[in-house]
Amino acid sequence: MNDIGKMLVIAGAVMVAVGVVLWTGVGKNWLGRLPGDISYTRGNFSFHFPLITCLLISVLLTFLFWIFRR
Repeated sequence: MNDIGKMLVIAGAVMVAVGVVLWTGVGKNWLGRLPGDISYTRGNFSFHFPLITCLLISVLLTFLFWIFRR
């Protein structure tokens, strides 16, 4: 049961840290504007798909889950 408690404390600390980073606006300038993100604008229509940002977040989360699984 101690392992579950440690995992919950670590997950909570990580969530608080990510929340503080997002709250301060650190990733505001680059998140979603990486090279490779698709952005199309014509007239009053705009389409934005953050492809590379999604891949980067996916790799980061996969790595974190792999670490916590061990």
